[in-house]
Amino acid sequence: MSSAAVSYVALAVAIVFEVVGTTALQQSQQFTRPVPTLVMGGCYLAAFYCLSIALRRVPVGVAYAMWSGLGIVLISLVGIVLFRQVLDLAAWIGLGLIIAGVIVVNVFSKSVSH
Repeated sequence: MSSAAVSYVALAVAIVFEVVGTTALQQSQQFTRPVPTLVMGGCYLAAFYCLSIALRRVPVGVAYAMWSGLGIVLISLVGIVLFRQVLDLAAWIGLGLIIAGVIVVNVFSKSVSH
């Protein structure tokens, strides 16, 4: 596997850990429940470690934009499915714009390793 592919796999894994960690944060009830709190801490540590691996090849701005943008979209979907949260039209439009931004960066930017 090429170093660019390894970096993008590490970035994808970082995003997954961040989403799981944020889900556990919700479940920790302000750090009053030990198991979700420990899961959250472990996931955030793993997410930042994987992000650091991604930064070997992916520019920091691009990596962070993808990490945070896709994390926002995925955690919003977790909120809908697991926590029965409801998003209004403006939220859906905003999430669509985030996805569009990630696509534009990855498809058209010369900063991204293809």
